[in-house]
Amino acid sequence: MTKVILLATSDLIADQRVHRTALSLHEAGYDVIAVGRKLHYTSKEETPIYRVKHLRIFARKGFMFYALFNLFAFFYLIFKRFDIIQANDLDTLLAARLAGWLRKKPVIYDSHELFTEVPELNNRPKVRWFWSSLEKRLVKGLKHCSTVSEGVANELEQRHGVKFQVIRNLPLGKPLLNEYQPEKRIIVYQGALNVGRGLERLIVAMQHISNSTLWIVGKGDIEVQLKTLASELGLNDRVVFLGRIPYQSLHAITAKATIGVSIEEDLCISYRFALPNKLFDYIQAGLPVVVSDLYEMKSVVEKYGVGMTIPSNCDALSLAEILNDCMNNPAMMQEWHRNAMNAAKELVWENEKKLLLNLFRDALKD
Repeated sequence: MTKVILLATSDLIADQRVHRTALSLHEAGYDVIAVGRKLHYTSKEETPIYRVKHLRIFARKGFMFYALFNLFAFFYLIFKRFDIIQANDLDTLLAARLAGWLRKKPVIYDSHELFTEVPELNNRPKVRWFWSSLEKRLVKGLKHCSTVSEGVANELEQRHGVKFQVIRNLPLGKPLLNEYQPEKRIIVYQGALNVGRGLERLIVAMQHISNSTLWIVGKGDIEVQLKTLASELGLNDRVVFLGRIPYQSLHAITAKATIGVSIEEDLCISYRFALPNKLFDYIQAGLPVVVSDLYEMKSVVEKYGVGMTIPSNCDALSLAEILNDCMNNPAMMQEWHRNAMNAAKELVWENEKKLLLNLFRDALKD
């Protein structure tokens, strides 16, 4: 049986892309081990059908964390039998390439974003230079690479002269759990709580959105600041932080909402070409969406007629007016819901995973 090791610096519990990859490979007959990090809050309650290994890394962030993760992952790999490695994002690629070279095994690189162009690096030129230099060296010579959108694929190919297969972040197909009720007025955001996701504006906008509740699902660097902002504005009863939800339970939460938002700001190339999980998760749950008018997201929303786009620099008051107008128009919301349900039949991982399986088959032929 072909043995596959997937590397990721997440703890895998809420990492939908790695989970879908591992599940698809397992179902195709591969022996899969997903390797991630162990965090103090990592739960063992949900056990996937493939194997999982959590590395205990003493540092939690910064250079020391990435150095230790790659060191530990490298030693894990050289003492473990495998036929192919997939590195999920640039921060795992060093260990994968070294082990692949040493063991003479193929490496697949899955770039989840333009790693060197995220907003967190905007004011850190030395850190950006380090990752850019590392990416240039590690991607060179790779034959089998994938990423999440056409925009990211084109940018990476232009930089490195390497072809990237587009494998979108589509969810596993799921049934609609509840009859859609636009009168509930629950707005949901799910994903990382990081700079540039429009979350501060969304919380401020809640002051002007009547009879509505905002659910924020996820964790991230600015979580404390967001909770403080909600408290200072007296919105603790209307802005609910649900924390990180395991992927097995996320759909049930999403399906209870009325409208989904993905309002990234145009702060960097990575966001400009982003095609995030949450957009497709909202569609799979039958939700109308309001998203930024960034190229990739706008293309999906306009093609399938599942919601509306707004300027990425839209201010909080304008955002409130837009969300109020949407939720005060139940006929329009019902039409977007119907369109989302039709789109959900097409935009599923069951249709996309053949690209992943072909990528692995091709890599194993080398």
